[in-house]
Amino acid sequence: MQAMQYEITLPADYDMGIIRHRVATRGSALDAFDGLGFKAYCVRERGVHGSPVNQYAPFYWWDSAEAMNRFLWGDGFRGLCDDFGRPPIAHWLGIEVTRGPAHRATTAIRTSESIMDGQAPADAVARARFSVDDSVYATVLAVDLRRWELTRFTLYDGEPPVSDGIRYQVLHLSDPGHSVPASSAVPRASAAS
Repeated sequence: MQAMQYEITLPADYDMGIIRHRVATRGSALDAFDGLGFKAYCVRERGVHGSPVNQYAPFYWWDSAEAMNRFLWGDGFRGLCDDFGRPPIAHWLGIEVTRGPAHRATTAIRTSESIMDGQAPADAVARARFSVDDSVYATVLAVDLRRWELTRFTLYDGEPPVSDGIRYQVLHLSDPGHSVPASSAVPRASAAS
């Protein structure tokens, strides 16, 4: 199991409608991608929910390294690189994914914490696990072994019960093997929300 995310930071005056259109017209391409756990098509909009940037930041949970390789060295990622340049990719070793009872995802929160020197990694992982409430679609726990940093990425239906971490809007969710209602897309947020 592997997790990865790239963050493409866009100009402050960038028309995020371009990204919304891109996701609306291309997002379903991975809806049945064999070996993909899920892909959350995430964005941050400058001024929305305190975001200082406009950003396109998809998050991937891979069930197999072969599927991740097929994506990275195939046409899907090539198209993104052609349009935006090749972004650096954050990559984590997956520890676990926990499915919640929610039937769609509209918001995501990503948090990270260091595993301090002298701290047993297994103890840090045990403390990082948490129970899911009714608003959780899924939560991923993964580790960057180079930096000894735990990352938790949680998909929520609606307003998340936590405010810590980086908050994303989820425009689409590709989740092969799981029934994801078409209504998983979230409407455009106003700058005031």
